[in-house]
Amino acid sequence: MASIVCASSLFAHFQTVMTDKSVIEQGSSPKVAVQYEFTHPFEQNSMNMEKPKEAGVFAEGKKTSLLSSFKEVKKGAMTSWTSEYTIKEPGVYQFYVDPVPYFEPAEEKFIRHQTKTIVDAFGSGEGWDKPIGLKAEIIPLSRPYSLYAGNLFSAQVLYKGKPVANAEVEVEFYNTKGLKAPNEMYVTQVYKADQNGVFHVALPQEGWWGFAALMDDDEKIKKEGKSYPVELGAVLWLKTEAMK
Repeated sequence: MASIVCASSLFAHFQTVMTDKSVIEQGSSPKVAVQYEFTHPFEQNSMNMEKPKEAGVFAEGKKTSLLSSFKEVKKGAMTSWTSEYTIKEPGVYQFYVDPVPYFEPAEEKFIRHQTKTIVDAFGSGEGWDKPIGLKAEIIPLSRPYSLYAGNLFSAQVLYKGKPVANAEVEVEFYNTKGLKAPNEMYVTQVYKADQNGVFHVALPQEGWWGFAALMDDDEKIKKEGKSYPVELGAVLWLKTEAMK
């Protein structure tokens, strides 16, 4: 079992994978634009992101790399990335990234957040709860698209394919609306999973929400002759819409 670490809610890091659409309807463009960023989502403060070692889309049990379509984007002085993928047939498509670990000097550790988001194409409706096979992964128990603001979302945290009992899950809103938190403790919401790694979160606002289950990895990374621990994150992003 992975041991769970309590990262400061005041400085929560999130890797993102966000698409320009979560559902592709019949007659609409099959092209999906994907955005990758390493950031503090609510505060909208980005960190530099290197080109990842692995990024792709998982569908019908197979991974397809998207690295050849990656384009660098500057957000101030920081680097983020975009890619594109054209969907050719109905199905559920999981867009994912395994980033180059980021060294955080203040915490003396590397951060590696294995991150995904899920898109339904042409009303498939099947496969959104299938694991990609990432070392750390959040598996939806509620359909992770076509969600209204206010819905309750449920999911399970896995490490090496096994449930993480009592996993601590950080949740943040990707705040492009300029919303203000009452104080800093509201920026990152924190939830505990049960003995089976299952957690439930209500989503009060329309927009993108990120879920990060953080754990100590069983591997270390050497830097300048010293071994440092790795914070391995299972991260999932989903979008809610307002009922109109």
